Amino acid sequence: MISKRHFLFNLVLIFVPWLTVLFIGKRSFRRYCFAGVFIIVFEIINHMYGHKRNWWKFYNKRKSFLRDELPFSIGPYMPLSMWLLKISYGNFKKFVTLNAIADGIFAFFIINVLKKVKIVRLNKLNNFQFFLYLHYKAYLLYGFQYLFEKMRGYRLYM
Repeated sequence: MISKRHFLFNLVLIFVPWLTVLFIGKRSFRRYCFAGVFIIVFEIINHMYGHKRNWWKFYNKRKSFLRDELPFSIGPYMPLSMWLLKISYGNFKKFVTLNAIADGIFAFFIINVLKKVKIVRLNKLNNFQFFLYLHYKAYLLYGFQYLFEKMRGYRLYM
């Protein structure tokens, strides 16, 4: 049984990031949406692996990937990825720095808040390991976008 708090959290986690996409612009959405879809699929695979390994523990009694991990995958990952690409694509150092900041905020602060409100806590990972788990995907995202634009013939903005 999902708690009311967890259900509301999942709704906010999915809808708020997607509402921000309304402001990204049609051109940027089309440019970065393939990388966003790629990162969602990759993140779902990562979450399934972490779910199986018990890297984190949700406070609901019954384990459910769809209820617990999936909202994290489909909620913030694609919109945040597209925004970070829009803001910093073409400047790799800026992209890595912004990703490190976003991943650090989540791994060291937000995850602790989620533990206090009894949504999720880290189980077999410490905060730094969780940061690495989040952050390494930034390089894949950038590489995917780079290759996608190279194939499509986009001019890179350096």
